[in-house]
Amino acid sequence: MIKKILTLLLALGMTLGVAGCNFGGGEESSVSESVIEEVDYVAQLKLDMDSTDTKKMEVTVRSYIDGDTTHFYTTPGFNDQDILKARYLSVNTPESTGQIEEWGKAASNFTKNALKNAESIVVETDGADWEVDSTGERYLVWVWYRPAGESDYRNLNLELLQNGLAVGSKASSTRYGETCTKAIYQASQLKLHIFSNEQDPDFYYGEAIELDLKELRTNIDTYNGLRVAFEGYVSYYSSQGVYVENYDEATDMWYGIYAYYGFNPDSAIPEIMAVGNKVRVVGSVSFWETGGTYQISDLHFDDFNKKDPENVQRLDNEKYQTANVETTIDKFFGTVSVETEDESGEAVITDYDYAALATNTSLTMKNLYVKSVYTTNNGGDSDGAMSLTCTVGGKEITVRTVVLYDTEGNLITEDMLEGETIDVTGIIDYYSDSRTSPYQIKVFNWKNINIH
Repeated sequence: MIKKILTLLLALGMTLGVAGCNFGGGEESSVSESVIEEVDYVAQLKLDMDSTDTKKMEVTVRSYIDGDTTHFYTTPGFNDQDILKARYLSVNTPESTGQIEEWGKAASNFTKNALKNAESIVVETDGADWEVDSTGERYLVWVWYRPAGESDYRNLNLELLQNGLAVGSKASSTRYGETCTKAIYQASQLKLHIFSNEQDPDFYYGEAIELDLKELRTNIDTYNGLRVAFEGYVSYYSSQGVYVENYDEATDMWYGIYAYYGFNPDSAIPEIMAVGNKVRVVGSVSFWETGGTYQISDLHFDDFNKKDPENVQRLDNEKYQTANVETTIDKFFGTVSVETEDESGEAVITDYDYAALATNTSLTMKNLYVKSVYTTNNGGDSDGAMSLTCTVGGKEITVRTVVLYDTEGNLITEDMLEGETIDVTGIIDYYSDSRTSPYQIKVFNWKNINIH
C-alpha cells in the first residue's frame, strides 16, 4: 500500500508541476507546506441531473460493505434482482474486510455515516452506459448523496479522496479525474489519515494479522500456523473453548471458528469469552488432527497490561442472541458463490460447499425425521452422547449430541427420539469418521431439540 501511494504521489507531483517536492523522504521539501490552501473540492463539484452524457438513478442502501463498496436497492426493472452492487469509481480505500488495514474502519465508517444520514442518494455512470467490473456483478459508479437539510449533492468518491481515506484508482482517466487528482494531492500535502505519520486509533498494532472471519474461512489453509485477530460473537461453549461467529453483509452469510482456551481457573478468558459476548479473538490457527478441522488456540490475557493488542478482549457490555440461521437441507448440502478481492482490489468469485464454508456457525434445521439413533458406550466421558440419523426432503443428515439431560437432571436416551420428528439448533460440525457426509449438526443442550 505504501509503495502504491508514493508512486501515485510522484506521478501527481509531475502532473501538477510541483517543483521541489520530496514524496520519498530524505531532504525537506523546498516548498513550504503553508502555501497549501485547503479547498473543498467536493463543494465545487456539482451533480448535473439534466445531463444526458451519463446515466443516473436514485437508490437506497441495501447493505454497507466497506469504504468503496455499497449494495443499493434500485428502481424496479434495473436488473433481475433490482440490486446494484456499487464499486466506487476512482478510489481504493484501505481494507475493512478481509485482511484489515490501517484507516480501513475509518473509511468504512465515513461512507456508512454519509449515506445513513442522506436524504437522497444518486448513482451515476462515468460514461453513457452502466459498466461492470471484471466479475460482471459490480457496477462502476459515482455515488452522490444529499445531506439532510441541504439542497446540493456531494460526491462521496471525491470526498473519500479529499479526506485522505482512499488512494486513487485510475482516477485521472475518469470524467471527474482532474478534480480527483487535485483532491488527492491536497490530502497528501495536508497529511490526512493514510498520508499522515499518525497511528490509526481503530487499528491494533500487534503481531497478529488483522482480518475478518470471512477472510479466515475462505483462506484457512493460508493462515495455518499464523497468529490472527478477528471480531465476532460467542455462540456456544464446548470443552474449554467456544464457537465464535460473525456476519458478512456482502455474502449474507455467517462465518465461524472454534477457539480453544483450555482449562485455567485463574484466567479471565472464560468470562471474556462467555456466550453472548462480542469479542476480539487473538490466537494461532492450528489444525486439530483429532477433529479433522481448524481451530484457534494459544489465547492470552495479560491482567497487568489489559491494553496489550495480543489480549483477547470483550468489545462491549451488551449480550447478543446467537444467530441460529434457519437452514434447509438443500442449502446445507448446496454450494455458494463468494466474492473476495485480490491484492489489486479486483473482485474474485469462488464457489464453495456451503457446509464447509459455514462450519462452526450456528443454525436451526426443522422437520428432521429421526430414522435411527446410535448411543456412545465405550466407558469414557462421552458415554450417553448420541448420533441421530435423520432424513428431511429426501436427504440424510447426522445430528450429533453431547450427553444430554433434562431440567431435572435425567439422562436423555435414544428411545425418546427414535421415530420422532424434531427441530434442532446447534452448530455446523465436521466429523471425519462419518459414514456419509462429514458435515453434520452438533447439539449441546436438550432445550435445543424440539419434538413435534
